[in-house]
Amino acid sequence: MANISENLAKLMEIDGAVGVSLVDSNSGMVLGAAGGGVDMELAAAGNSEVVKAKMKTMKSLGIKGEIEDILITLETQYHILRPMIKQKGLFLYIVLDKAKANLALARRNVQNIESSLEV
Repeated sequence: MANISENLAKLMEIDGAVGVSLVDSNSGMVLGAAGGGVDMELAAAGNSEVVKAKMKTMKSLGIKGEIEDILITLETQYHILRPMIKQKGLFLYIVLDKAKANLALARRNVQNIESSLEV
């Protein structure tokens, strides 16, 4: 669990980070969370459906490869969903304040942390 907590804390250091979690996409359960601003349990359950729907659509269309990340832009926030490559069935979820975040840098940081995270 320390690895999860440490890496979620690193994600919270990203400029504009409001909340982060590690989610089991099959069940929608949160395996770890940090920050707030959003009900992470509810968001995890809903966003696991987003990830599953995208994977199902890709399969139906015959699109090969992995999802790098799913970006949802709202009026005041960015939501990044990053399925883990090494840990199938899990994804990182981060909520960013749009006014404070650098989206390109945030995506890069999430990618780096995803590659080092072990569950």
